[in-house]
Amino acid sequence: MSKPAAKTMSPASWVALIVLSLVWGSSFLFGRIAVMEIPPLTLTLLRVGLAAITLNVLLLVMQSRVTHTPGLWRDFTVMGLLNNIIPFTLIFYGQQEIGAGLAAIVNAMTPIWTVLIAHLTTADERFSRGKAIGIFLGFYGVALLIGSAALAGLEASAWAQMAILGATISYGVASVFGRRFTDVPPIQTARGQLTTSTVLMLPLALFVERSWTLAMPSLGVWAAVVALAVLCTAFAYILFFRILAQAGATNVALVTFLIPPSAILMGVLFLGETLELRHAIGFALILAGLIAIDGRAAQTFTARRGVR
Repeated sequence: MSKPAAKTMSPASWVALIVLSLVWGSSFLFGRIAVMEIPPLTLTLLRVGLAAITLNVLLLVMQSRVTHTPGLWRDFTVMGLLNNIIPFTLIFYGQQEIGAGLAAIVNAMTPIWTVLIAHLTTADERFSRGKAIGIFLGFYGVALLIGSAALAGLEASAWAQMAILGATISYGVASVFGRRFTDVPPIQTARGQLTTSTVLMLPLALFVERSWTLAMPSLGVWAAVVALAVLCTAFAYILFFRILAQAGATNVALVTFLIPPSAILMGVLFLGETLELRHAIGFALILAGLIAIDGRAAQTFTARRGVR
């Protein structure tokens, strides 16, 4: 039996990945704003709940009447736990204590976990020298891009750093588990996992944090919550599952390397921040890492040498 062909990124997938990085890059900002007034479990409930409502209404408008099997709803529940409940809550807990720079560095571990998990559990996303080099270059580029100012936050409490590290492991497992939804329309997968996440989070947030007793958040915080739910969750997951189906778990996890550059780019465009030399070098290293993991450039070079 021949080995399944490894998946690579098409130009359309690269464009979608960059858009996704911009959207998820902004989630760190919105999350930091919101968690200052809303505790983590309640914030996770609001994020998944509003996103689930958005997608269910959208499917009603589209008159989509797909009936899912109990087995598929079970898989949606597992995906919701791995891709929503665990990582969202852990990141919000971490963001109560540590800054966005350090959070981004820790969050960059996601592709490393994904590569390792995919290597152990799949036949077509095996570990290779190119992926190893790409992961190293990408992680080093992220660290250089964030800079020493962010590293100064390493004195933050250990539990906060471990919380975000735990979220990256959960994301890694979710990326591989999500491969089973290849034949399910992306919007259906996103709706399914967010709906089951809402059902699971509702009693947890209500009974642990007694959400009904909390003070009403400010208007700015509500705006951040809506942006988290509609833009960074509902829309982002439709895009995420589309890329996952087309390009595989390892490739879609590359979005983690693009999130810090996206955040800096938004700072330049909207806050008047300036790029330093280390930012340009960081971008170059991340780009080199993405090219190494994608593998097509190396294949083309090898093929041309073979022709000679």
